[in-house]
Amino acid sequence: MTFGTPILERLPLYLRVLREWEVAGQAYASGAVIAQVLGLDPIVVRKDLARTGVRGTPRKGFPIPQLIRSIERLIGADTEMMAVLAGVGKLGSALLSYPGFKKQGLRIAAGFDAAPERCNVIVAGTPIFPVNVLTETTHRIGATLGILTVPAERAQRVAEQMVTGGIRAIWNFTPAQLELPDEILVQREDLAVGLAVLLHRMRERE
Repeated sequence: MTFGTPILERLPLYLRVLREWEVAGQAYASGAVIAQVLGLDPIVVRKDLARTGVRGTPRKGFPIPQLIRSIERLIGADTEMMAVLAGVGKLGSALLSYPGFKKQGLRIAAGFDAAPERCNVIVAGTPIFPVNVLTETTHRIGATLGILTVPAERAQRVAEQMVTGGIRAIWNFTPAQLELPDEILVQREDLAVGLAVLLHRMRERE
């Protein structure tokens, strides 16, 4: 089943709320309440949940365990995806320490860095290797997703090493515009752009 970007951005939000309610012992979830908690349009939420294939019960809502399993399947959180991360500075270390990735089926199996003092150590349970073994190590562990948090001037070279090692998609946290084969998926997270948008919206409200 193919989804557009907006629904793919909402499904993990639903999953987070549902998991919290499941832990709290709640058995059913109302689409209207989910919408209220997340500040979303109830009609949009109802349409999204209808696409999960889970049927709700009048006056009760959707069975939470079934809804969780269905959303996990839709976004791929029910299967583990192996990833590698290059650039174990402050941002890279923070990403390695983020526990939410595992809940979405992402396992960062190895990290890489050019600085000797950051290599041959364990960061948040992830072994860190010298960047000169990135390609062979990535190929050996079978990772398909690369996370890029290196300095911008090194991003293209490191991305090419990842692709040579078998990476099929790159999550790019650098400002560099990567030039890679068309079959390689690239998702760029530009923190400066996000901040600029937020500051603009704040000024508009003032």
